[in-house]
Amino acid sequence: MSKCGTILLAEDDENDAFLFQIALSKAGVGNPVVHVSNGDEALSYLKGDGIFCDRTRYPFPCLLVTDLKMPRLSGFDLLTGAKAVLESSQLPMVVLSASIAEQDKERSLRLGAKAFFVKPPGLAGLVAVATELKRSWLVPFSQPV
Repeated sequence: MSKCGTILLAEDDENDAFLFQIALSKAGVGNPVVHVSNGDEALSYLKGDGIFCDRTRYPFPCLLVTDLKMPRLSGFDLLTGAKAVLESSQLPMVVLSASIAEQDKERSLRLGAKAFFVKPPGLAGLVAVATELKRSWLVPFSQPV
């Protein structure tokens, strides 16, 4: 489990990002979330490049949650790039995607994702995903539900 607090969320759909943050809150996760809208921005964040160079303002995350289908750099490309940049890091990377394709899950796990979740249709399902993330990677920074 990580000892850092920030969750980096790479999600191009603003509504999905908003709902995920609500789900985290309902699951009792108090970690701050930095939302970026594509894989390119997420990779820049991880590298500390450009606008993300200030690690006080943009601390290195304890968890990366990414969608797969995004503009500029897909979730697959992000996982590949992150793995290359973070070879000695223990950053857990998790995929949260609408894809139900088994090959997408297998590819994500091969590229270094620790888990693959299919986006559930409602908030209750998303809260269940957030609860699993809390249990697996965020316990030290969780708040009571």
